[in-house]
Amino acid sequence: MKIAIIGTGAMGSIYAARFAKAGYEVIAVDIWQEHVDQINKDGLVVEGPDGLITAKNVKAHTNFLNLKGCDFYIIATKALDLEKSIEHLKDQVELNSPIITIQNGLGSGDIILKHMPKNHIILGVAEGFGASIKGPGRIVHTANKQIRLGSISKRSNKGELQDIVSVWRSGGLKTEIYENIEQLIWEKLLCNVTLSGPCSIFGCNVKELKNNKEYWAFALNCMKEAYSVGLAKGIPFSFSDPIAYVSDFAERVGSAKPSMLQDFEAKKRTEINFINGAIPLLAAELKITTPFNDYVCKIIHEAEISIERP
Repeated sequence: MKIAIIGTGAMGSIYAARFAKAGYEVIAVDIWQEHVDQINKDGLVVEGPDGLITAKNVKAHTNFLNLKGCDFYIIATKALDLEKSIEHLKDQVELNSPIITIQNGLGSGDIILKHMPKNHIILGVAEGFGASIKGPGRIVHTANKQIRLGSISKRSNKGELQDIVSVWRSGGLKTEIYENIEQLIWEKLLCNVTLSGPCSIFGCNVKELKNNKEYWAFALNCMKEAYSVGLAKGIPFSFSDPIAYVSDFAERVGSAKPSMLQDFEAKKRTEINFINGAIPLLAAELKITTPFNDYVCKIIHEAEISIERP
């Protein structure tokens, strides 16, 4: 089996290393030249819960050439780079090839379907997945609870999806099929809306956010707006107390810094438009006001503009 992975940040690198170690042919694409060179020279090294994994058979490239004929494609870029990746990839992917992406926030499925409407599109949710880049070719994998995958295509093939799940499991990643993947995406979105934007604008980690009464009240108001939009759209949440749900998540995350905060501090573009920024757009169609998420977006967008135009 031949697998292409687009984007070898922390998560993409873990997939690549584990699949290669399980015996699959893995082609990786990333724009970070030093990372690609290190992978091709000494292999992709992952320090994780199962010890040290060194995959020396990953073929890494900085371009999208020679990707035809793969059994499936995983897009592991950040959400804001997803459309650009799809535009590069679409001419190389056969119509019977599944496309898989695991992203934060909303909109990734719509982006892929816009460019590749006839392919089998599979979305995923990673729960309790902790990872970071230590340096070129070297990744730290701190936690892995489970990954759940579900199809959003009319061309749904349960047997094909089960085969893909088996690949994930053979790489040592606990993976399940979930019928209503949109529900899971929205449930994770509530947690991201609560933590990502507020931590970024207040400059604090999750524990600090939760321990500050005013910060936490603000964060919960962001979540309540998202929850109201989800209910109005008919999302069948698996809980009736969203405050308890996101509070429990925040407790388990502890002192972690959301990836949006890390990007914000590094003066990089963030995924704000896919997380807190997705709520006002949907709310406007439903005539729901979202002052708290509007404020978060205003602060972060202004900061991003100042970075682009000093």
